[in-house]
Amino acid sequence: MTTQRTSGRRKQALAAAALVAGLLATAACGSSGGGKTSDAGYDAAGNKVVNAGTTKGGTLKFAGTQDGDSWDTTRSYYGFAWNFMRYYSRQLVTYKTEPGKSGAALQPDLATDMGKVSDGGKTYTFTLRDGISWEDGKPITSKDVKYGIERQWAQDVLSGGPVYLKDILDPNGEYQGPYQDESADKLGLKAVETPDDKTIVFHLPQVNSDFPQMLAMPSASPVRQDKDTKSKYGLHPFSSGPYKFESYEPGKSLELVRNTQWKDTSDPVRKAYPDTVSVKFFSNANDMDQRLIAGDYDLDLSQSGMSPQGRQTALKQHKGNLDNPLSGYVRYAVFPQNVKPFDNEHCRKAVIHGADHLSLQTARGGPVAGGDIGTNMLPPTVPGTEGREYDPFALAGADKNGNIAKAKEELIACGKPDGFGTTIAVRNNKPVEVATAQSLQASLKKIGVDAQIDQYDGSQTSGIVGSPSNVEKKGYGIIIDGWAADFPSVQGFGRPLWDSKYILESGNNNYALIKDEAIDELFDAYAKELDEGSKGRIARQINHKVMEGAYYLPFTYEKYLNWRSSRLTNVYMTDAYNGYDFISLGLKSSK
Repeated sequence: MTTQRTSGRRKQALAAAALVAGLLATAACGSSGGGKTSDAGYDAAGNKVVNAGTTKGGTLKFAGTQDGDSWDTTRSYYGFAWNFMRYYSRQLVTYKTEPGKSGAALQPDLATDMGKVSDGGKTYTFTLRDGISWEDGKPITSKDVKYGIERQWAQDVLSGGPVYLKDILDPNGEYQGPYQDESADKLGLKAVETPDDKTIVFHLPQVNSDFPQMLAMPSASPVRQDKDTKSKYGLHPFSSGPYKFESYEPGKSLELVRNTQWKDTSDPVRKAYPDTVSVKFFSNANDMDQRLIAGDYDLDLSQSGMSPQGRQTALKQHKGNLDNPLSGYVRYAVFPQNVKPFDNEHCRKAVIHGADHLSLQTARGGPVAGGDIGTNMLPPTVPGTEGREYDPFALAGADKNGNIAKAKEELIACGKPDGFGTTIAVRNNKPVEVATAQSLQASLKKIGVDAQIDQYDGSQTSGIVGSPSNVEKKGYGIIIDGWAADFPSVQGFGRPLWDSKYILESGNNNYALIKDEAIDELFDAYAKELDEGSKGRIARQINHKVMEGAYYLPFTYEKYLNWRSSRLTNVYMTDAYNGYDFISLGLKSSK
């Protein structure tokens, strides 16, 4: 999940009271500080519900410094977009609306239950709920779910999103996708059957223990064939959720209004408290933060923390409106192997040793707003992690300020004793990332590496750094990026980054172009493994292989300062999306 990973329900007073009680109970389950719902205060929403309430109405106002990579459920890979998409899309299963780790557990959504599993874990059968409908009132059918999933195969038209289901259901690449499907109904994917409009059956060629997690991703949302506008679908998706698109100007604004055909009785997840959900996009992060602090907007869409200027003001004057969670993201530099001299592991190691890791942490905001110095590539939120105990390059230890002597030894070993020139690619709308690139640039000068910085359009990531040919053309030897788990496992975190099968011509996330048979085989073994202890051991092996290859320089296990306005109700952090759970949010007043 690349850089940041919604709703009424009950109309009767009795049911509303029950919901408040449920939120209170949720807070107790997720709390680490006594189990009571907090009204407000610094870091209050980390594992608790802040301001539980059931008031309906009003406009929930998001602000953001970058648009979604796509609002097409098939094409997006931004965590905040996935979170936001639940306002207008539903899946067979989804994540619980509970704080912290509890929010990363699955529950039924469009389906009546978590599915019937048979054939040794290779067959999943789901039955759809009654009353689920599209925004024009027509029922959502099993065929709509199948078609929405099939769109993952149309990578020539719909690149950019995750392709887990494509890989799992069609490992040999036999299906050509719905746009090249020669069957009359365009539903020719053999691994998925729809015996009737209420039933959908998945036949996995091989067991994959994370399959239900893949079905919870937006890329498994239903799409209706007659409303599929292909590459233009992200401009106006057709809603299966409680809100629908009213207007969208890319890079400027987005507004959702109520989908009057959505039935709260058909949806166990979404509360739909606000009448309207709006987004305003800003070109300057400092301007946006000032408007948040002024009360003009309620929260940051990207859920990636405030700018240095904004957080300084907020900490001094509005600390009670801030939360300081561990985001689940690792922030790092990655070295594409198709850009010389980073095809040589010793040149990669020279940069890792030469970097000043304490300076990088400071550039990202220090221990509070930046996070702990990262020591390896498996974040502390993913099962199997060794945390900071595994530190093969002493990044948080003896060499936290860098080790120039070791770096120069590696430069000699890679045939560049006098150093070399390269380019650092960084998004232009992320001041913290730019500051990180500048810190890295400064420390690399000390070892003779002349790194120029190229700021690119962050809303065009998939076609710029997500294109290996463009990366090579531009000479991007170092890419500044961050990643959180698509779902909570080493497969959900690392497979798009490290498995050779996930290297794509566009929308690529394996920026390092890792082609290691041992890593690929370990991922395959992990997918088949059902024992949690064994899965943890395999996760550690994968992480060690990645670090031994020196493909990455971890910066931080990210923490950030997140703004929540005093107008918001039902505010809590969820591990599912590494930020506030959007679909539970409401407003204290409908005005």
